[in-house]
Amino acid sequence: GDDNSGRKVITFSCCRMPPSHQLNHTRLLEYLKYTLDQYVENDYTVVYFHYGLKSLNKPSLKWLQTAYKEFDRKYVSKIFGLLFWFYSVLLSMIFKSLLTISFSFPRYKKNLKALYVVHPTNFIKILWNIFKPLISHKFGKKITYLNYLSDLREHLKYDQLNIPQEVIRHDENLRGKQKGRLPLVVKVPPPRPPLPTQQFGVSLQYIKDKNKGELIPPVMKETVSYLKRKGLQVEGLFRRSASIQTIKDVQKLYNQGKSVNFDDYHDIHIPAVILKTFLRELPQPLLTFECYDHILGITSVESSLRVSRCKQIIQGLPEHNYIVLKYLICFLHMVSQESIYNRMTASSLACVFGLNLIWPSKGTASLSALVPLNLFTELLIDFYTNIFNSRTVPGE
Repeated sequence: GDDNSGRKVITFSCCRMPPSHQLNHTRLLEYLKYTLDQYVENDYTVVYFHYGLKSLNKPSLKWLQTAYKEFDRKYVSKIFGLLFWFYSVLLSMIFKSLLTISFSFPRYKKNLKALYVVHPTNFIKILWNIFKPLISHKFGKKITYLNYLSDLREHLKYDQLNIPQEVIRHDENLRGKQKGRLPLVVKVPPPRPPLPTQQFGVSLQYIKDKNKGELIPPVMKETVSYLKRKGLQVEGLFRRSASIQTIKDVQKLYNQGKSVNFDDYHDIHIPAVILKTFLRELPQPLLTFECYDHILGITSVESSLRVSRCKQIIQGLPEHNYIVLKYLICFLHMVSQESIYNRMTASSLACVFGLNLIWPSKGTASLSALVPLNLFTELLIDFYTNIFNSRTVPGE
C-alpha cells in the first residue's frame, strides 16, 4: 500500500515467521534485501508488526553474528559493526535486522522515511531509550512506536494493508483490556454526494461533467504544466516526499474549487506528490481494472513483441482514459528525456508510477506483480511515440 505521502509501504509480520529450525535465515536476509530493493530508489516506509515474535522463531545469535560480520566487512567499520551487533542482539531480532539493513546499506537508509513498530513490548522501548544515544538523531526520528492498529490510520492507508488475523485479534485483546475503550479512527471518504468542485477520490467522468467537458482534470493540467516549466531538471523529481499537512491543504483547496499557486510553497516536490496522489485516489485506476491481468502477462510476451502488446492493450482503453493516459505519459516521456539532470529514467519513473496507474480490484498488488506492472509502465514511457501514434480521439 501507500502512506499519506504517497510512499510505498513494506510490512513485516513476526507472527508469520516459522520456527527457526524450519527457516533458512540466510535466505530470509536475502529476501529482506530483495524486497527493499524494489523500493529503495524512492522514498518508502516500513511497518513492523512485532506480535508473534517468540523464542521459537527468532533467528539464532550465530546467524546474526555471521550476517553482521558480512555487513561489517562490506559496508561499515569494524568498531561500528560490532557495536551495532551487540545492540541488535539485545533488541528484537527481526526488528533490528530491518534496522541493520538500513544502517549498513546507505542506499536503504537514505530513502527510508518512516519505520512504524506496531505492538512493541516494554522491553524494546526500554532498551531503545538506553541505546538511543548511539543512533543518529536523524534516523531515530524516523522510528515511531504504535500501541494499536488504529494509530496507523494517521500515517498511511490502513485499508490497503494486509494485516494477519492474529495481529488483529491481538490488537482487539489489548483494547479489551484497556479501561474505557477508545473509538477507532475512521477514514473519512469524500463527501457523498461529492462537492461540485471535488477533484480527489472521484471519477474522471465526474470531473469532466463538472468542468464543462474538459477532458484533462484541472489537477493534472496544473501540476503537469507547473512541473514542465520548473521541474524537468530537478534531481529526484517524483522520488521525494512532501509535508503530509501541506499535501492535505492543497487537496482541500482543489476540492473546494479554489486556486492553487505552487510558487507559494517553495517546494517543487509538492505538485509532484499532488499528481501522484490524484492518480492513486481515483476510484478506478487510470489503466482500468479490466487491463490488470493483461498487463501482468507482459513478461510472458517475447521481448521484440512487447511494445506491440502494450499498444494493443492501450487501444482497448475507454476514450477518456486513453486521452488522460496519453497526456500523462507524454509528460513522463519528457521527464525521462532530461534524466541526465533529474536522474529519472523511464525505469525510475515506472517504479514510481506503476502502482499509481494500475492496481487489482481486490486487495493490493503482490510483490511478484511489481515486475510486469513496472515493465509495462516503462515501455509506455520509453516508446511513447510508437505506442500512442495510431489512435486519434475527438476532442483530444
